[in-house]
Amino acid sequence: MSTLVRRAPLLFLPAVLFALLTWQVVAHGPLLRLDARVSRALVRPDTFSEVLSDLGDVQVAVPVLVIALAHVLWRGRRAGAERWWLPPAAAAALMALLPVVVVPLKDWTARPGTPVMPPAVGYFPSGHTATAAVAYGSATLLLLPWLRSTATRRTLVALCAALVLGVSYGLVRHGYHWPLDVVASWCLCTVLLTGLSLVISRSTRRSSSGTPSSRTGPSSPTTSSDRAARARSRGSGTSRSRSSSSDSPGSS
Repeated sequence: MSTLVRRAPLLFLPAVLFALLTWQVVAHGPLLRLDARVSRALVRPDTFSEVLSDLGDVQVAVPVLVIALAHVLWRGRRAGAERWWLPPAAAAALMALLPVVVVPLKDWTARPGTPVMPPAVGYFPSGHTATAAVAYGSATLLLLPWLRSTATRRTLVALCAALVLGVSYGLVRHGYHWPLDVVASWCLCTVLLTGLSLVISRSTRRSSSGTPSSRTGPSSPTTSSDRAARARSRGSGTSRSRSSSSDSPGSS
């Protein structure tokens, strides 16, 4: 089963849910009443929730992604991987294009903020949640292929999830966003990050076919002509040893 088929639910289901949430916001559907009740139960502005929400600022999240980009570029070029530049370039492009996707949605839906926010529109979907998800998620996807330990990979994924959930909780708790604003960004970014993961997986498979493990060092894949040449070399060596044995003194 291909990677695209396996990950199709991560592309289709979040996209459908995002469309449904957007429809509810535009049509002022009944789901918004439930959203308002949940928000009233959760909103308790405090310093801790503000600090958590700040982790979704561009000034905080994007530098983390830049560090991951630089590290993966260095590792890929040093290892001589095929198209070593492609996964970092795709992640950088995704981060740069995120406002192009989110800002028009904010303008189109024109959703007002919570009662604790000044009168304004443009809160759906949550930009801070989207920034955190794409920046921390992309950094995690880039680094995972370079980590050998399963425990390290799981720790990185857990840290990424904790950061995104922390930002999401802080935004809702402080009243910066309605819960549906945050859930919509989760759905949108799941689709975007799944697309990025497909690019990274394809690039990793292409590189692994020609790049050995770090224990063996850089080399090119063994071709049939290389194997044939080594076989001829071994065969000629065996013939020479037999010939010299038959010509040596004392042979019958």
